[in-house]
Amino acid sequence: MENSRRSFIKKVTAAGIGSAGLALGARGANQTQQTPKAPSPRGKTAGKQDGFLRFGFIGTGSRCREHISNVLAIEGNKIVAICDIQAPALEGTLRHIAGFNHPAPQTYTGDDRAFERMLEDHTFDCVIIASPWEWHVPMAVAAMRAGVAYVGVEVSAANTVEECWDLVHTAEATGSQLQILENVCYRRDCMAALTLVREGVFGELLHAGCGYQHDLRDVKFNDGVHYNYRKGGDLKMGPEAFSEAQWRTQHSVTRNGDVYPTHGLGPVAQCLDINRGNRFLTLVSMATQSRGLHKFILDNGGRDHPLAKVRFNLGDIVTTLIRCANGQTVVVTHDTNSPRPYSLGFRIQGTQGLWMNDGNHVYVEGVSTPHRWDEADGWFKKYDHPLWANLDEKARQAGHGGMDYIMMYDFIQAIRNRQPAPMDCYDAATWSAVSGLSEMSVARGGAPVDFPDFTRGQWIRRAVRKKDTD
Repeated sequence: MENSRRSFIKKVTAAGIGSAGLALGARGANQTQQTPKAPSPRGKTAGKQDGFLRFGFIGTGSRCREHISNVLAIEGNKIVAICDIQAPALEGTLRHIAGFNHPAPQTYTGDDRAFERMLEDHTFDCVIIASPWEWHVPMAVAAMRAGVAYVGVEVSAANTVEECWDLVHTAEATGSQLQILENVCYRRDCMAALTLVREGVFGELLHAGCGYQHDLRDVKFNDGVHYNYRKGGDLKMGPEAFSEAQWRTQHSVTRNGDVYPTHGLGPVAQCLDINRGNRFLTLVSMATQSRGLHKFILDNGGRDHPLAKVRFNLGDIVTTLIRCANGQTVVVTHDTNSPRPYSLGFRIQGTQGLWMNDGNHVYVEGVSTPHRWDEADGWFKKYDHPLWANLDEKARQAGHGGMDYIMMYDFIQAIRNRQPAPMDCYDAATWSAVSGLSEMSVARGGAPVDFPDFTRGQWIRRAVRKKDTD
């Protein structure tokens, strides 16, 4: 036990906790009088030069490498430039790219604004942003303003309501297509459930549940050396494996709300046609006391640990209730500081039946045995989405059970065909806004907060986008 404590002390002291704060704002809410201009794919088009789509990557950690694997696995793409402030991360990514027999891209590093030099020096068809959360919006905005036609940003796309408006306003002003890279929307069961919803199997939708329930205590307190990307089933160790604790843990110190809502909310929003005939109206959030991270430090490092006196602000369990324009309710749960198995807690329920992924259950009135669950596998096999049916063999080689490949394939098809982003700036803003709004509601003792309409009325007539095989 003493040895493990000494190891923990050394490990999390190296990871450290910063002192950056979070500024909540709603500047964009005061700019809603303008008539919205629907973005259309335009901007500099490099791919016409040689038929290859030209990609750039900002942030070259393990998530970036997963994206690179999928970009290069799809024919007709090349990587022009990559950027990261940590040189060892760049070197590891260069080795990863070399494994595909791909020429080394130009690298940018040295300071926090190196990405601006990259955007100035090159013409891209797409720039992928996989940096720490606080850099998502500044980098996405810079890429759109630089004329990049398609910009993919990792989740959550924004941390505050003000940042959400920044994404929407910039996309509308530039015509760039912003794609939120929410891979869970492409999880096989989620896509099958969406097919069940679209075909009316569950009847009229009434309620949904979702969340991010994932024990991240080891992630929030590690030095990064023992955490790196997986390739071929083997965990690759090395000094280039930089930990999320360098930045992620700080959000648990300064914030109290659902700081990571989109994994659960994205698929649910698609089932509910949010921004396309429906929208979120109001939100209420409450948080439990904060205990898990402090207890984890004491249990593993003892009371003399350097972080034992840190006050964590994030409640261990944050529960958010959302009301929709079409009458449905949604419960979103954030739970990352507690000992528990992983679950996104999906529940899609209508007048005729429901799906609950905890337990892998489906029930459809008139088809299922009364009052008894069906195993979901049979239903999902029957309603398997065409993207999965056609790309299964290629997808199974990719990360996160294949959904990363399916997502990137769908995005690249949109880029190559000059179509709108599958999950656009309005989706990125709406799904991510739960973070800032939940913080407001928690700070006000669970008071209701109005949900901004980032489409400014366009949701009423925006068509539902169907993921297909083209």
